[in-house]
Amino acid sequence: MLKYFNTIFNTIKFVLLDVFLIFTLLLILGLSLTLASYDSKANAPKVIFVGEELEYDVTFLSIKLGTIKILTLEDENYQNTKVYRSKVFISSNPNIPFLGLKAIFNSWMDTTLTTGRYFEGSTKIDKDFWGFQQILFNYPNNYSLQVKKYYNDEKINDTLINSKNKIVDGGTLFFLARRYSGSKNNIKVPTIMDLSVGDTYLNFTGKIESIKISSVDYPIKTYYFSGKADWVGLYGLGDKFEGWFSSDDARVPIKAKMNVYVGSVVLELKKWSRGNWAPPKFSS
Repeated sequence: MLKYFNTIFNTIKFVLLDVFLIFTLLLILGLSLTLASYDSKANAPKVIFVGEELEYDVTFLSIKLGTIKILTLEDENYQNTKVYRSKVFISSNPNIPFLGLKAIFNSWMDTTLTTGRYFEGSTKIDKDFWGFQQILFNYPNNYSLQVKKYYNDEKINDTLINSKNKIVDGGTLFFLARRYSGSKNNIKVPTIMDLSVGDTYLNFTGKIESIKISSVDYPIKTYYFSGKADWVGLYGLGDKFEGWFSSDDARVPIKAKMNVYVGSVVLELKKWSRGNWAPPKFSS
């Protein structure tokens, strides 16, 4: 039994490092176009709401691992182009002191919500260790990415990744997915995982389902989809997954599930701030 729980806690320590990326994969509900050929003029749900804050609990075997908080910030200019910026905070449960994980991810994306412009992320695992990553996008000239990684102030990697299709970072992916949700297609998405690219297969039908979460006292009307990752992260994170998203114009992710070697990680909407928005009620 002790060996089993040691395996669980080792898994927890690394799951939180990758969970935001995989969470965003779960949010790709119904892209009706390939990543190489978006129609930027297509009608879209009203996804962008400056000042929006979404907070999620992350649990594993009913143990709260930590929280993920996603903010939509003011419009900015990046290299003379108007962009949106999102900021993500990940923190481990302080009641599990040996984790001590904090991470901050920033994504700059164009106003179509289909193209990343710049990404940077910092991860603190303990008081003496910081990891930092940058992703520089060469769009629209080509689909290459430059990925730089640092431990504290020391550069440990500088990699150029070339692709025939767009590869979108996690923060941009989150909003791109919400924008195109609701279509009825099966697609394959090139996905950056650390320093390599793998495919993620997404299957959705626009099916409406009722879902319950602890922070809402009524059933929520959602879109459901499932998928499979053609890659494996640390401790088996990846493989099959499923998610539920609000079926209104906001397309807010409500709940998601994903597999690891020893069980299932669950993400659930805990708090939100988006003007007068509330999760849509399911009526039978």
